[in-house]
Amino acid sequence: MKIPKIDLTKQAPRSPRVRLGGYVILPRMLDKGRAVLAGKNGEYSYACPLDKRFLEFAGIDAQALKKQLAAGKGDGAVLAWVKTNAKPRRTEAEIEIWSAWQERRTPDNPDSREFFNTLHQQVAPERTDITTWFDLLDVDDYGSYGGKV
Repeated sequence: MKIPKIDLTKQAPRSPRVRLGGYVILPRMLDKGRAVLAGKNGEYSYACPLDKRFLEFAGIDAQALKKQLAAGKGDGAVLAWVKTNAKPRRTEAEIEIWSAWQERRTPDNPDSREFFNTLHQQVAPERTDITTWFDLLDVDDYGSYGGKV
C-alpha cells in the first residue's frame, strides 16, 4: 500500500485530538514526520514540544520513529512498532488517561500562558471557547488554511 505524501504547505496535519491506538498527538506527529521527509512541512516542526509529550510518555525516540516513516510504513505498522518499542509498555487504561489529560491540558506556567494568550489574540481574539492547547492548535490550523475563525 502506498502511503500518501502529506504537503503541510497546503493543508494542516491531523488535529492533535485524533487518536491512533488510543494515543492523541501521534497521528499529527506522523503527518509532520512524513511532511518533513518529503520537504513539505511548511511551518510545522517534527518532534516539537507537543510531539515530545507523546515521545516521553511512550518512551520512543523521535529519530527511530522517523526511520519507520522513512521506510514508508503506514499508520497501523507504525503503531505496531510503537507498541513493540514503547518503554515502558503502557496499558490501554494508561493511554486513555494520558490522552484525556492531554486533551484538557492548559498552559501551566506564566511563560506558556503568555505564549498561549498571544497566539490566541492573533488567531481568534473574539473566541472565548479557546481554553486548551488542543483548542488553540485546531483553530490556528483552521485559520491558517483559509477557514473563518
